[in-house]
Amino acid sequence: MNENVAYPIHKQVDDLYRTESRRVFATLIRLLGDFDRAEEALHEAFTVALEQWSRDGLPANPRSWLVSVGRFRAIDHIRRRARFDASLAELAQQFDPIETAQDDEDVEDDRLRLIFTCCHPALSPEAQVALTLREVCGLTTEEIANAFLIAPSTLAQRIVRAKAKIRDARIPYQVPSIADLPERLDTVLQVIYLVFNEGYAASSGEVLTRADLSTEAIRLGRLVLELLPDAEGMGLLALMLLQESRRTARTSSTGDLILLEDQDRSCWNQDYIAEGKALVQRALRQRQSRALSSQKFGSYTLQAAIAAVHAEATSATATDWAQIVALYDVLFQIERSSIVGLNRAIAVAMRDGALAGLQQIDAILAQGDLSSYHLAHAARADLCRRLGRTAEARASYQRALALVKQEPERRFLEKRLQELG
Repeated sequence: MNENVAYPIHKQVDDLYRTESRRVFATLIRLLGDFDRAEEALHEAFTVALEQWSRDGLPANPRSWLVSVGRFRAIDHIRRRARFDASLAELAQQFDPIETAQDDEDVEDDRLRLIFTCCHPALSPEAQVALTLREVCGLTTEEIANAFLIAPSTLAQRIVRAKAKIRDARIPYQVPSIADLPERLDTVLQVIYLVFNEGYAASSGEVLTRADLSTEAIRLGRLVLELLPDAEGMGLLALMLLQESRRTARTSSTGDLILLEDQDRSCWNQDYIAEGKALVQRALRQRQSRALSSQKFGSYTLQAAIAAVHAEATSATATDWAQIVALYDVLFQIERSSIVGLNRAIAVAMRDGALAGLQQIDAILAQGDLSSYHLAHAARADLCRRLGRTAEARASYQRALALVKQEPERRFLEKRLQELG
């Protein structure tokens, strides 16, 4: 085999694994009926692909080829083992040797089946989130553990227990009925948003963003919204689109972080902004039409409305900060988190001045909830810098540096420290 031919194949297989492996995996779960069996089949299919495609070239439909090979190899292994293990004989008989072709709609349905199975109410909320991030989106155990600030071994045990629960409880691999869907949607939206956040601002690593994850979250958001046109589903999709619209402006050509106030807004994706703003308006109208019911504006819809105000402004100084603070006030009433309070404090600093914002951030930090959150210390450092309180700014930048796990943010904080002299 010519080495110059093999290298492009290696790269193409790597690219396919990154873009298609979760789709192939979702279909294999449906065909094989087991997470671990599907995972093993997936990796075997890619191993065979690397060998066979190096010799024969890529097939016309690589995804279908991978599903077919993975399914065939898995069934073959089960039937071979069944000769020596009577408990596998019944399982081996369940599989039809004649496989059916999978079209794109089947594949998309499989992704929805997978996410709703991972978010089944029989699982704990923590397990639902961890399993979906691992199995639907392919995050590593370490990446998920970093996002939740827990030990990787604890996270791994959580995933193992969740898969065992699905197997032992015979949780069905299906999309819920329309009647059951609303009560299960909240967890699904939470999972999608966590996936998006990991793509929008990676919890660790060499790059600020991971376009594959944010793109996947947006795609999943569209699928769920198509299935159930709920206002919060609209709000979440709007929020993701409006935030994703800034991607290319958020980093320099060398991968360094660019703050919102310094971004070239002509680089923002206007198509995403237009779609996001339209979705916000639809979500708000839908909520307003139900004003007499117990439903209120949802968290995602309010966050999307805040993002829309940013999207409409030509610069940071031209932003309607009063409106943003007012929206945060409403958001805080339904989601009393320290993160919301921190974001509101930053908006207050833009509306009323750095000192007003700093006082609020100090009050939040005094509560202790965000003592290990690097962005809280970075925000405090920035306001101290603006006020000329250099020693305090330096101490807060150093605290933020001790906590940060992402290289672009680390470089940005180090640069700020150097600028203080």
